[in-house]
Amino acid sequence: MFGENEYLIVVHNMGKACSYCTLWADGFSGVSYYIEKKAAFVLVSPDTPEVQKEFAESRGWKFKMYSGAGSSFISDMGYYTEADGYWPGCSVFQKKSDDSIRRVAKDYFGPGDFYSAPWHFFDLIPETKETKEQ
Repeated sequence: MFGENEYLIVVHNMGKACSYCTLWADGFSGVSYYIEKKAAFVLVSPDTPEVQKEFAESRGWKFKMYSGAGSSFISDMGYYTEADGYWPGCSVFQKKSDDSIRRVAKDYFGPGDFYSAPWHFFDLIPETKETKEQ
């Protein structure tokens, strides 16, 4: 997953059923080229590889995707619990010269965060009855 990179950014995506995760991933598609100049960049979701492939093609996503289906990776990273279900976010890993790997950063995603540019435009639109209903 690291390729020739020292760092790896893993986006923990909740899958095809999450419209917010789709919004974030649509944005990542536009910036992954630039991110990959500094670190490997991948998206992991609980969807099966077949569902991921079809959905990514329908959205025009070009970044690498991996399925967490059937593994404990998503819960091991803290983005799934039985009580709360799935959570979106990201982890940054560093691969050391001795091939050891450690997580050096993590964050959770949520409405209005800095990981999706449209939120800031949405904030500039005055709230009316019509915008509340959409």
